[in-house]
Amino acid sequence: MLEYIIIGLLVIVIILLIIVLTKKNDNMEIVDRMSSLEKNVTKDIGDFKFEFSKFLQSDFDKLNENIERRLNLINDRVNERLEVNFEKTNKTFTNVLERLSKIDEAQKKIDGLSTDIISLQSILTDKKTRGIFGETNLNIILSSVFGEKNDAIYRLQYSLPNGTISDAILFAPEPLGTIAIDSKFPLEHYERMTDRNLSKTERELAEKMFKADVKKHIDAISSKYIIDGVTSSQAIMFLPAEAIFAEINAYHPEILNYAYAKRVWITSPTTLMSTLTIISMIIKNMERDKYAKVIHNELNKLGIEFGRYKERWDHLSKSLETVSKDVQSIHTTTDKITKRFIEINNVDIKSENLIENKDERNDGSDESSD
Repeated sequence: MLEYIIIGLLVIVIILLIIVLTKKNDNMEIVDRMSSLEKNVTKDIGDFKFEFSKFLQSDFDKLNENIERRLNLINDRVNERLEVNFEKTNKTFTNVLERLSKIDEAQKKIDGLSTDIISLQSILTDKKTRGIFGETNLNIILSSVFGEKNDAIYRLQYSLPNGTISDAILFAPEPLGTIAIDSKFPLEHYERMTDRNLSKTERELAEKMFKADVKKHIDAISSKYIIDGVTSSQAIMFLPAEAIFAEINAYHPEILNYAYAKRVWITSPTTLMSTLTIISMIIKNMERDKYAKVIHNELNKLGIEFGRYKERWDHLSKSLETVSKDVQSIHTTTDKITKRFIEINNVDIKSENLIENKDERNDGSDESSD
């Protein structure tokens, strides 16, 4: 930038020289002045260059110091943040390693669970084993709701008068009455129906067979466990698999309508638990109402007895008041008699004194006459 200023001043000087030359003024005074002007301009330019260089150097030094200070500050902050981020990254990395180890453990458990599930599936392929599985689940649900061996509310493997044996019988309050519960597990055709590896035709055939199996179970429960005058007009079919229950409710409403017409409730572990919990609450409320009636009757009897007690106490109070009055009267009479006795006694003493005085006087008069 300094070079541009110098060039500008030289241009001005040249222009002035050209003007002077064009006027053709040979006056030496003008030449001297021009020479002096040129020297002064050259000196001023030199001074300006020096001062400007000095000023630039000072500003550059200050700017360099500021930049260096800013860079040091930025460097400190960067180092601080790097340390913080490094600590966070280290913690995150440690957490990731811990979670990876937990994931590995969970994966091992999942693998073991998969093996257990495969074993369970192999066990549930047997109808008898499925029946035991359903009865066990039913027993667990009943025990969790009503308690262990609560024969007053439910019984397992209950024999009915028609010779059939229900997996469980529930002695619910009226109007429900005695309700039979039977466990069914239609698994074979359900698995084929939901197996995507089979063809559509095979799955449709399995679906028809699944519906037929469920309806057959509904018919068996309706005919065996609904007995006029013995059980309720309804019975419960327990499906120990939530997936089968969800399949029926979501995609087979005709089965639900068929069960409703046969007066059979279809339940899963969750819905059976909810139903039994409601029945348990009803039983508790009825027991509470029964005891409330007993308490009410006892309170009424106590009220009657308290009424009698009040009457007797009032009578006794009146008797006590009468006796108190009689005692007061006797006390008054006693006081009067006592006063009379005192007065009589005082009268006797005065009479004796008078008699003695008369005798003394008589004796005195006799002596004087002698």
